[in-house]
This record gives sequence, structure tokens and C-alpha cells, in this order.
Amino acid sequence: MTRRYLATALLIGLGGPAQAQTAPQLPPPEKTDPAALQLMQGFPPPPDKTVTLGTVLRVPANARWANQHFRELGPTVAVWRGPGGPSALKSAPRDLDALAFEDDKAQRTTFADWQKSTYTDALLVMHKGAVVYERYDAGLRTNVPHVLWSMTKSFTGLLTALAIHEGKLDPKAKISQYLPELADSAWGDATLQQTLDMTTAVRYGEDITNPKAEIFQYLISNGLVPAPANYPGPRTMLAFLRSLPKDGEHGAGFAYKTVDTEILGWLLQRTSGKSFAELVSERIWRGIGAEEDAYVWVDSSGAQVTSIGLSATLRDLGRFGEMIRQGGEVNGKRVLPKEVIDEIRKGADREKFKASGLAPRFGYSYHNQWWISHDAAGSFEAKGLNGQHLHINPAAELVIVKLSSHPAGNTILTHNLDRRAFEAVAKAIGVKALAK
Repeated sequence: MTRRYLATALLIGLGGPAQAQTAPQLPPPEKTDPAALQLMQGFPPPPDKTVTLGTVLRVPANARWANQHFRELGPTVAVWRGPGGPSALKSAPRDLDALAFEDDKAQRTTFADWQKSTYTDALLVMHKGAVVYERYDAGLRTNVPHVLWSMTKSFTGLLTALAIHEGKLDPKAKISQYLPELADSAWGDATLQQTLDMTTAVRYGEDITNPKAEIFQYLISNGLVPAPANYPGPRTMLAFLRSLPKDGEHGAGFAYKTVDTEILGWLLQRTSGKSFAELVSERIWRGIGAEEDAYVWVDSSGAQVTSIGLSATLRDLGRFGEMIRQGGEVNGKRVLPKEVIDEIRKGADREKFKASGLAPRFGYSYHNQWWISHDAAGSFEAKGLNGQHLHINPAAELVIVKLSSHPAGNTILTHNLDRRAFEAVAKAIGVKALAK
């Protein structure tokens, strides 16, 4: 069961092959609640209540606890919130729990039941910059950072797009121009923009049905999966990236690859002379007036994991999302150039996106590490493993942050249901339905 559950529960990619998109038998949400199960309670906790990195990938409840406590399981570095006080969050509470909408099976469900069925740990809804709904579950608290998984990619993409806007990076330049040690790797002749949009041709698979898929080597290399005895593969992330060869032609189509983001993170840190945590702190976290430090996972060599490594609190993610919705501003203060946000919202080639095989998301594109829906509302998203969501609906002036611990991992499994829930909220606050 270990490898099979590892593949399902910690699939980093949002889009595996079609055969990987069928949900396995899932435990009832209440059976995965770490608070109810009293995980890591007592000093020391009993052996059957102890969570270690080696057990996270085998037990759904342990994974749910770990999503709130990764800095207790391995090395991390802080993303400093800065010396000032947090930016104020306006409040305009509304009771949305009984809000009804149709689920995937055309049956009525409620906003509260949707959260439970998708293993939601916390949910925040902001309308016109005010918090209208905030809820926590599974022991999560307002000041506790929750892992973002692949939502991290959108931070990395945003920082890369900012560097391009400032003339520090050239989107048409080859990756090897900035990272010459990758000249003989898959990215030797790939451009920065191809890497940003994940249209590179890399021999790398996130196929959870294939025990030889490179995703397992990636997880071992960054320390999220303990290496088996006598493991012969790379044990650091940068060594693993250098080992990946080219497979096909760059630019042919979109294929979701966590490793593309790690290349961007490497390049950002090389060209700026600053760590990923420093860049997030200086260019984003301090600007939004974050209330708490965030933190980033690091591998055994100290390399910061820039595709899946961030953890942050619900409210600070709401602040971040609202800054993006406002075109880079917070309370009238310019944090990021509006042009950077506008470029992300433009999206990319929707026909190339179809190469991914993600039929539920056909109509989307992937640009600068963000998911662009191209719907009538202009909504766009950051997404991550286990059901992490930052959903921004400009037409409805709406930001929704969802932190979850869905055991199936891949957000494509709940994509349609989640979109129905987001649309129900948009309609409830008085805007038209999203275009399908």
C-alpha cells in the first residue's frame, strides 16, 4: 500500500494521465481529522498517535496533520513578514453554510457539506476586500501556516514575471544562458517562457500508476520521501534536475511538470543573488502586510523547494489574493506593477493546453504558472495538491482561499464540484453565473 498511497496522496502534479484521475476508495473525512484523533498529543505522544515523515505518506490522517506542521518534520526557512504591523482586513460576515447548489451528480448540496466532502481545513471568502466568510476545521488555527503545495508555483511564476517586467530576465532567452550547468539537460535549449508555461519537452513523468515515474525520484531528492535503503538515484534536488534529458520538441504543448518550476526557482535565485524566501518576503509578503511569517521547505543541501515548498496562513493568502485582484495594490499602495498581473491574466494558447489531456479543464490555459479559466468572469487560479485553491473572480470582486487535505490529491478530481461552489458564492453575492 505504501507506494500506491504515496502516489495518490502526495501527487505533486495537478494533472496526471487520464487513468490517474479516478478517485480511490476514500476514508470518511471525520476519520482523517487529526484533532479528533488526537495525533501528536501528549509528551511523548503514543506510538500510534505519532506522525513522522515516513508515516505521512501512508496514513491520510497523518498527512492532514502534516499539512499544518511540515516545519516540525524537516528543514524549513522563514519568509519574514517584515517589521510593520499587518494590514487590516475589513469584515462583512455572511452565513453561507446553507447556500445550496447542484453537485456533479445534479444533486443538491450545501456550501458546508461541500467543504466537509472535500476535506477542507480552512476556507476564506473575500468580497470587495472584506472577509465575508471564514471557517477552520481539523485543528487548524488562524495563526498556523498550512502547506500550499503547487500553489507555490504561482508565487514563483509571479516573481519570474516581475523580473521579466523589470528587464532583469528575457522570456526568449534560453535557460542555459542563465544556468550554463543545464546546457546538456532537458532545458539546455528551452526558453524561459516555455518553462514558465510548462511547454518544455522533458523526460519526466508524474504518472501515479507507474512506480518508475520520475515523480518518485523528485520527492526523494527534495527530502519529502525518505530514500529507500541503497537508493542509487540523486539525493538532492539540483542533482536530480541536472539528470533529466530532453524528450520531444519544446513548445509543442502543455504538460504539467513540477520540475519546470524548480528550474525557475533556481534561475531566480542565481540571477538575483537572493534566496526564494528572501524574494517572497521582499517583493510580496512585506508588501501585502502579512500577519504571520510563511515558510519554505528545503532539501538536504539547503536548496529551497520553489514548486511545492511554501506554507502560509489562510488570512495572509487572502491578503495576497486581494492584492492580485486589485492589480498589484494593497489599500492604495502599489506592491506589484499592474502590467505583471495583466500579463498573467492574458493566459496562453488554449489549444496547446489540450495536450495535457485534462478534459475537465479544457478551455483553460496555463500561463506564468497560473491557471487561467478564460471564462466570462475572467477568473484565474493558483492550485495545489490535496485541494489547495486561490480562486480570483474579478467580475464578482471575489477572492476565495481553500486549504484542504483531500486524500486523493489531484485537484482535477474535484474540479467541477469546486467550480460549482465558487460559482454559487459569486451568484449569492449578486453577480451572474460563470461561463462554463
